[in-house]
Amino acid sequence: MTDREHATQLELMTIQPIPLDKRHGTARDLFTVWFGSNLMLLTLVTGGIAVTEFKLSFGWAVLGLTLGNLIGATFMALHAAQGPTLGVPQMVQTRGQFGSFGSLLVVGIVIVMYLGFLASNLVLGGEALASITTGITDMPGIALVGGLSVVAAIYGYDLIHAYTRVMTYVAGGVLVLAGTWIVWIHGLPADLLARNGFSGSGFLGSISVAALWQIAYAPYVSDYSRYMPRETGAVPAFWASYWGCTLGSVLPMILGVVVGLAMPAHSSLVAGLAVLTHGIAPLVIIVLAVGVAAANAMNLYCGALSTLTFGQTLWPAWSPGPLARSVTAVVLFGLSLAAALLGKDSFLVNYTNFILLLLYVLVPWTAINLADYYILRHGHYDVAQFLRRDGGIYGRVNIVAVGCYLVGILVQLPFVATPLYTGPVARALGGADLSWVVGLAVTSPVYVWLARRYQVNAAPPGST
Repeated sequence: MTDREHATQLELMTIQPIPLDKRHGTARDLFTVWFGSNLMLLTLVTGGIAVTEFKLSFGWAVLGLTLGNLIGATFMALHAAQGPTLGVPQMVQTRGQFGSFGSLLVVGIVIVMYLGFLASNLVLGGEALASITTGITDMPGIALVGGLSVVAAIYGYDLIHAYTRVMTYVAGGVLVLAGTWIVWIHGLPADLLARNGFSGSGFLGSISVAALWQIAYAPYVSDYSRYMPRETGAVPAFWASYWGCTLGSVLPMILGVVVGLAMPAHSSLVAGLAVLTHGIAPLVIIVLAVGVAAANAMNLYCGALSTLTFGQTLWPAWSPGPLARSVTAVVLFGLSLAAALLGKDSFLVNYTNFILLLLYVLVPWTAINLADYYILRHGHYDVAQFLRRDGGIYGRVNIVAVGCYLVGILVQLPFVATPLYTGPVARALGGADLSWVVGLAVTSPVYVWLARRYQVNAAPPGST
């Protein structure tokens, strides 16, 4: 079938392994799914944090955000090869490291992450459409973004790929148009490049925020590559995902930096974008709001798959189908809608704290997952064992993985810098947060050493 024919078909699979005769797509699809899904308002707001929260100047903000994306995308893209090789969602594959019940710790945290991003995107979508209308609340925008997201999550994998493929060209063009308009038509303040300054903690903070933006995608990646033929290859899958996500993130983040510096302090970045693009604001805001819906469709879809994975772990005989995915997506949307309505008045503070929290719980998971896949097993897993009642050769709980995961969180605490808690090392560094670097540096080698010493559940070569 063609891409268009695939996109109009309801996906019948959920968390089951994808048969080889159902595989389709190319590495190019991985570029567009990550490039197109990042061209949205939340990416712009995340970039704006470098100048609104960390008070960096334009040059330092752009450098910090670029470095963070380049570094973080490495870990995100390394997960891309797991989908074509194993053909299962990322959270199902996590059973290979943590065991069937041990993986629930990570799966539960990831579901909360999806709900958080869902709520954040709903707030921005509603705020965006309200900013270009008069006398209308943010509810119509929330309803539009939510409706598009739910439909795409119900239809599934191929419609989401088609959605982001379209957004790659449409939102990409609008992003270029917006930047050109702001610079040449509206004009920028003469002192824009001189505004704010440099601080070591702010620079490291902007690197961390951008790196986390990429690492936060790690639980998503296999969900959108698991239908790819095995012949796709690890290297093409890596680079397509890497550059798609890096370029798709850096460009709107730079626009967020410009908006954040050009507008008065404490003003909304979304409203600021509408002011700076006056004349074409409806086009810019509507397209980037629709981009929010594309990203939220991915959040809903991945959240549904993770929730089904959680449920199938508790009831192993259950094989969820498209109806279960649809009902789950609707329920998750309802929960995220409630969170959005409750937290929208303090959105930026809540969102900043939320992504910092993700930093501490996702880093050790990705370190363990990648070390296990690339160093210990070289991609060889017995996929059928993932779905067994007793966890198969991977067991119910892998003490080594769970223990290293908790250690990976604990070793970060002295380096944490948040409004709620600042560790002693971070305080000595002037508030610079290097926890994610320490988490990666400690968790991977400790896990590899302990796994080689005590773990005996490796699948035989060729079992994938």
